[in-house]
Amino acid sequence: MILGIGTDLANIERIAATLERFGDRFRHRVFTPTEITKAERRADTPGTYAKRWAAKEACSKALGTGLRMGISWRDMAVSNLRSGQPVMHLTGWAAKRLEEMTPEGHEAIVHVTLTDDHPWAQAFVVIEARRLP
Repeated sequence: MILGIGTDLANIERIAATLERFGDRFRHRVFTPTEITKAERRADTPGTYAKRWAAKEACSKALGTGLRMGISWRDMAVSNLRSGQPVMHLTGWAAKRLEEMTPEGHEAIVHVTLTDDHPWAQAFVVIEARRLP
């Protein structure tokens, strides 16, 4: 069963300008150390940050809150499996919200997909509830 769906479109040039203007202050307010390490190793650093920004926005929408109600940017984090597939990790208030929206006898799975085509980065998040065995 689908619990939530979210999408977001981010402008890579806007994220690049924000990184240039606010630097580490922006990075550390929005992104986890793992996300920062990944982005800083990439040739398209602003694009990598923009995709993760879009994923956080999409996830907050799928949670039904947007970026309000106590949710923090860093409560949602994207990493990648060895295959390259992105994975969303929730902590703090976002994890609490996910737990609240998951029906008893089910487990929540957060699916995320990212794409970019300069100057745009896009993310989709689907939260699924699967019945436990």
